[in-house]
Amino acid sequence: MSRATIILGLPETRKKASEWAWKAPPGTRVEFKRSKRTLPQNDRFWAMLTDLADQLPWHGQKLTPDDYKLIFLDALRREMNEQMRMVPNTDGTGFVPLGNSSSALTIAEMGDLMEIMTEFGARHGVKFHDQEQAA
Repeated sequence: MSRATIILGLPETRKKASEWAWKAPPGTRVEFKRSKRTLPQNDRFWAMLTDLADQLPWHGQKLTPDDYKLIFLDALRREMNEQMRMVPNTDGTGFVPLGNSSSALTIAEMGDLMEIMTEFGARHGVKFHDQEQAA
């Protein structure tokens, strides 16, 4: 087996992880990560990004949900005191931000990200549909 993922939960899965660890050849890398964001979080995240894109031009530009995703991932990184890394693009005419992926966020990080988005939206008059439905 060259690569495997197991989600710790039941005693049986913990036992299986232990067995794999004992059978793994020397030098095998093991990584423990917290749970990734949930599907409902992901759905709400993209709904919020769409609401932002539909309602709020940013500095005179109409942005896409993907554009807003990058803006808020940057905000989250800064909130977590992580530096944004940038490198020159391939033709030297600009820069490319590194490490902007929402797919690896934990449940807590995704919650923090949506809190940042909610506060930003409130300051700029954005009406999020999920909040309207909850009211």
